Amino acid sequence: MSEHTPTVPTTTEDSALLERIGATGRDGRDVPDAATRETIGRAPLQGVDDLEDAVARARAAQPAWEALGHTERSRLLTAAADAVEEHAEALARLLSREQGKPLNGPNARFEVGACAAWLRTAAATPLETEVILDDETGHAELTYRAIGVVGAIGPWNWPLMITIWQIAAALRMGNTAVVKPSEYTTLSVLALLSVLNDVLPPDVLIGVAGDREIGARLTAHPLVGKVMFTGSTATGRRIVEGSAQNLARLTLELGGNDAGIVLPGADPAAIAQDLFWGAFINTGQTCAALKRLYVHDSLYEQVVEALAAVAATMPMGNGLDEDNVLGPLQNRAQFDIVSRLVDDARERGARIVTGGTPASDLGELFYPVTLVADIADGAPLVDEEQFGPALPIIRYSDVDDAVRSANGLDVGLGASVWGDRDEARAVAARVQAGTVWINSHGGVHPMIPFGGVKGSGYGLEFGVEGLKSVAVPQIING
Repeated sequence: MSEHTPTVPTTTEDSALLERIGATGRDGRDVPDAATRETIGRAPLQGVDDLEDAVARARAAQPAWEALGHTERSRLLTAAADAVEEHAEALARLLSREQGKPLNGPNARFEVGACAAWLRTAAATPLETEVILDDETGHAELTYRAIGVVGAIGPWNWPLMITIWQIAAALRMGNTAVVKPSEYTTLSVLALLSVLNDVLPPDVLIGVAGDREIGARLTAHPLVGKVMFTGSTATGRRIVEGSAQNLARLTLELGGNDAGIVLPGADPAAIAQDLFWGAFINTGQTCAALKRLYVHDSLYEQVVEALAAVAATMPMGNGLDEDNVLGPLQNRAQFDIVSRLVDDARERGARIVTGGTPASDLGELFYPVTLVADIADGAPLVDEEQFGPALPIIRYSDVDDAVRSANGLDVGLGASVWGDRDEARAVAARVQAGTVWINSHGGVHPMIPFGGVKGSGYGLEFGVEGLKSVAVPQIING
């Protein structure tokens, strides 16, 4: 196979999806299959001039899109959800190959299904005018209007679902959107946008594929009124700096290092499955995954053993194999981070319960589920976000100490507390995180607001609050 010849697509529908985004030609950048490293297709190489054109087109299309009104925009978003479902299998297969997540389990098919669900919810969620004052002194109402052009900069871990999170509410509120996909998952996002654009009017939704230069210009563009970003805290800080040029509104969902606290009295066998998926969904490559687990002395070994037993039942391999539920790391940089952190933990004397060395027999970027016991705060595997299939399990004897540890880092996207519900809720109220789950971790719902605190960003997505975040409040007074 020549350097520029894409791997033969798996099905005719796969081929058609690649053709509609121009990924089967000779121009552009090779995109590798995360599992096999063979070339899937070629992603376009676009520059700042392409972005300037996209923003200008989106700005020109925005007034007519807003003028359609909520009812018609909601109808079109519902039709867009239908289009996603019509192409669901091809989208899931492309996502599986490019990102690495398997088709089954809480992975590729799940992600595509979530895209349709969030579109439908954004379309159906009411946002009523609020009467602020109505008495003898006067009458005032609060309503919400479109911002204009929204810039959406997405990540590579849940590229389709998070793109929908960023654009569904924005479109519903009458904004147009320009999307910059991650360089790692460009094809799947462009394919999703192409499917949505089968339904939407021209230039309401435009994708621009490129490198960091595109993202930097989108952030600072004078015609962009809102920027939605999901990714690292370091990049989020640069976006804040760039947005000072245009005073764009921001929603930032940044890095997390979510803590879980298992209380005395919890049932290790009953919580093990949910603990596992809280940590290892998408092979650990999830912003709000459980990334450090604090377990009380009285249950420590039982929890470790229960998690190891669950891990042993979870098959890992090529995502297109229907039997697998865990896949590779998406890219070499992330693989190297996980390897470094686990190696450091081993050198510090931590106990490697499962995994601990690359699964090279499966492919270049496979790393097995790795449970690391007898480790403490201060170790890089605990203090740094590993973003992969390695979970440090830390022993504690006093709940106050566990809460202090959970709050001790400059992150606060999510957290969880496990045990008696009333006791867990009392502990949860002391944890500094945007969301604290009780006896689960990481689950999101299109009607429940989601966002972080501290270094994990600010702004809310989903539900009514998500609609408000992509709109301008206006008071009608009189």
